[in-house]
Amino acid sequence: MIYINNDSKNPFFNLALEEYLLKYKFPHDNVLILWQSDPAVVVGRNQNTWQEINYRYVRENNIHVARRLSGGGAVYHDRGNLNFTLILDNYRINKNDPSLFTRPIVYCLDKIGIKAETSGRNDILIDQKKISGSARYIYKNKILHHGTLLFNSDLSALKRALKPEINYLSTAVESVRSRVTNIKEHLYNNKIDLQTFKDLLLGSIVLHCDRVYEEYTLSYADTHIVKKLMASKYGTWDWNYGKSPPFTFVRKLSFGGGTLTVQMKVERGIIGECRLLGDMAREKPLKELAAILPGKKYEEHSLHALLSAADQSAFTGTSAATRFISALF
Repeated sequence: MIYINNDSKNPFFNLALEEYLLKYKFPHDNVLILWQSDPAVVVGRNQNTWQEINYRYVRENNIHVARRLSGGGAVYHDRGNLNFTLILDNYRINKNDPSLFTRPIVYCLDKIGIKAETSGRNDILIDQKKISGSARYIYKNKILHHGTLLFNSDLSALKRALKPEINYLSTAVESVRSRVTNIKEHLYNNKIDLQTFKDLLLGSIVLHCDRVYEEYTLSYADTHIVKKLMASKYGTWDWNYGKSPPFTFVRKLSFGGGTLTVQMKVERGIIGECRLLGDMAREKPLKELAAILPGKKYEEHSLHALLSAADQSAFTGTSAATRFISALF
């Protein structure tokens, strides 16, 4: 097994690194990464990003929003969360046996005095509360299995970041909300910090998979390729938001003395059909405003710039126009 020494806390780099190792590096070796990220919400490949996040809270608290290769639900990362990535040859494992991936974690927790159990296909629970969820992605003869481990995460931020304030009509895969807890809350030995737990987990995974491992530090060439992949894919709006399945947005807004109902269809992050109905303004300006929105990104800054350059007579002033854009998110 190749253990990747990766100290990056950039979630976009770390997700790009997974794809690089899966598709282009160590074609015949098992690979393990144990990594952390700065605060981020990571959505599944088939999810509607807007449907999974509290957009305003995420923006105001500088929480990154990223999309991964695998399916499944949205998760929260911060430096109190330990992520694990295993890349194994397909022929060496039973794809229908998720315990292959959860067993080393449960074993490690047992060794430090914590009784954990698996739930469903991929979750790990302590006292019926979730500490780990995982997902997988198959590429040719390999399987990438990755997941989270809540060691000492900010659970308040997790709950708020993953609690959307707007409902969207979509066929996208929605996350199942679960009660969560931190591993640290169940430890009797305060000397076990995240780094110690990381070292113990490394030993447990190696024991259950390959028995031996070789540590590998990314070269300049490796890092250069991963950064290019991050810049072209994982760090882009088109991947993280625009890749969302089509959805419909319907919301009724109040503007001091009047109401406005917004009906909007969005596909690949681009606004399609749009209708604005209300008693807050004359009918003509509303139709004119609705006519300039199709074809534009469903993205806050882009829409602010659009309205700044457009006739805002549908509103009572620029503050109302700003409120209109903000209310869409």
